[in-house]
Amino acid sequence: MRHSIFRHPQDRLPTAIVVATALLTIPVYLMVDNPWVLLAYWALLLLPRGAMGAWNHHHQHCATFRATSLNRALELCYAMQTGMSTDVWALHHVLGHHQNYLDQTKDESRWRRRDGTQMGLVEYVFSVALTSYWRAYKVGRRHPKKGRAFLSYGLLTLVLLVASIAYRPVPGLLVFVLPMLTTLLWTVWATYDHHCGLPTDDPWRASYNMESRVYNLITCNLGYHTAHHRWPGVHWSELPALHASVRHKIPANLLGSWHGIGRRPGASAASETAVATAPETEVETGETTQPSSGHVAELGSAGQGAAIRYPHPPGGRALARDAGSESRLAPPN
Repeated sequence: MRHSIFRHPQDRLPTAIVVATALLTIPVYLMVDNPWVLLAYWALLLLPRGAMGAWNHHHQHCATFRATSLNRALELCYAMQTGMSTDVWALHHVLGHHQNYLDQTKDESRWRRRDGTQMGLVEYVFSVALTSYWRAYKVGRRHPKKGRAFLSYGLLTLVLLVASIAYRPVPGLLVFVLPMLTTLLWTVWATYDHHCGLPTDDPWRASYNMESRVYNLITCNLGYHTAHHRWPGVHWSELPALHASVRHKIPANLLGSWHGIGRRPGASAASETAVATAPETEVETGETTQPSSGHVAELGSAGQGAAIRYPHPPGGRALARDAGSESRLAPPN
């Protein structure tokens, strides 16, 4: 496996689906004129593209390929289907939200209004979606290398999008623009249940966790969200074991089987109560929270971006190598 183009073999199937649907979209765009057929094609791929939003997220945490060129090509396939171009996730989410999710005055995916009250689902979706590129740009100003990639490949995506509309307006709008917008909104909608309404003074109690096998099969284990925030640099295939190692430290009401756990009646109030009464326990995993002894996770394309130094997962195995980091940021405690 040393000479594989993939960093992790588990990424082969999601990548194959992303590339196959991207390639299939080209002849649909060039050959189909009937808007009803184009809408049916959009509806057919609605769920797969929703899953792609999660897979794109994982790719920006832990690059899929060893080669930068292959990662860039994959990111273009993602961009034209999910509305998230190169390094939007890395800047907005990895270098933004993961560093700030315990501070709702800074969180790039913040769910609190300025007056401290909780946003409703619709307000949150449009607030985060409409500001996603602007907030990514602001984070990029602090990380110039990732910021330049974000701007250059974002411009390339925009040029391709405008050209597709100019050449074939109706197919361009229905084959590219509509899926990009709806998948972006869907992706943001899916994040509402990760943290919304939860206290922000303890990372072990700041995330909901969806333990459904189906949900985690579709999203590649994104349901194990506390473990994901605790070890954001590990590959998604390792999250189930990490979740199991710390599950006893997560309040029971933050563990659910499916999406919507955070929107059950009284969920927020129950969360506050559970956090206030949950006993403190220690996790014997051998982890360290010191940045100097953690592993380095490459973000996005290999060797092209900032690296964050994270604590080792249980066992202490380094999961990625530093390929010339631009910065090292301490993980959430």
